Amino acid sequence: MERLSREELERREDELLGPLATRAADSRGRLRPEVPDPLRTCFQRDRDRILHCKSFRRMAHKTQVFLAPEGDHYRTRLTHTLEVCQISRDVARSCRLNEDLTEAIALGHDLGHTPFGHTGEDALARAMARYRGMDPATDQGRALFRHNEQSVRVVELVEKDGQGLNLCLEVVDGILCHTGPKEADTSEGQVVSICDRVAYVNHDIDDAIRAGLLSETDLPAAPCSLLGHSSTERITSMVTDLVDTTCEVGRVRMSDVTWDAMEELRAYLYAHIYSKSDAKHEEPKANRLVEELFDYYIEHLDQVPSEYRRHDADHPDVQVADFISCMTDRYAVRTYEELKVPHAWGSVTTF
Repeated sequence: MERLSREELERREDELLGPLATRAADSRGRLRPEVPDPLRTCFQRDRDRILHCKSFRRMAHKTQVFLAPEGDHYRTRLTHTLEVCQISRDVARSCRLNEDLTEAIALGHDLGHTPFGHTGEDALARAMARYRGMDPATDQGRALFRHNEQSVRVVELVEKDGQGLNLCLEVVDGILCHTGPKEADTSEGQVVSICDRVAYVNHDIDDAIRAGLLSETDLPAAPCSLLGHSSTERITSMVTDLVDTTCEVGRVRMSDVTWDAMEELRAYLYAHIYSKSDAKHEEPKANRLVEELFDYYIEHLDQVPSEYRRHDADHPDVQVADFISCMTDRYAVRTYEELKVPHAWGSVTTF
């Protein structure tokens, strides 16, 4: 039996993929050139590198929205990533895009996320702004730490003891542009950006209902009438619309009516769940924890592991942010307790 080689996979891509797709053979390559793999395309190789890296495994213990939830069924950063990956691959397959590139971008898009979700992200940005004497409330201050840019630092500088994963430029671009004003250069990256939103709008509604913070009937009627009255129905509506519109207009996009309906649900979540709800009661504690960890390690830089001090020697705040952003929620809590909470001395109390 003859093996299936990389060259054959690339030939099949050329035959099967559509005009919007990115072919592995046409990749712009890596920052550090490598000998091609005999069996895998460059994008398959990147997917595997992400799956096997430490930052990917840590996402299992990082918050998505709900801090320290009671129960096994709330999303974590890892389960969110897997849902984004599944939805993105379905779209890519139906639009004849490159599934391997899509999967690599989706799996890597949140590698740089902090403990405690966006709460931790905002806390690190504030701490860095304070360190640099900047106003944390300004756009310039908030821009000091963004999880998409940190995800790029992880794959380029932090992983593999400071060597990075040396991913293809198309994968790095998709990771960087999955959020923010800049659109990804590839159709696959654009798919992941939209499917990230599809995933979290729907699973955050599901988690909020599970937590008793809202019910299906609380959701705004107009978008639900269009998209559906369950997560399954809404995801199906959004994905079908994305595929149909993309194939019709020849570029990755949803129809305006479906996009607006999804954005109305997203705005509802920001107003009722993300910014104020019982799920936010622990956020002030998480903010203080992250900022106090930052202040401690700025004063004790020698205690930051060496793998985070290989770069940006002139910017210790960046080194500390690299370290803290890689922490899981429970590791951050345990570290804080070791540094800040008094411990009993000895095992016997004498009166």
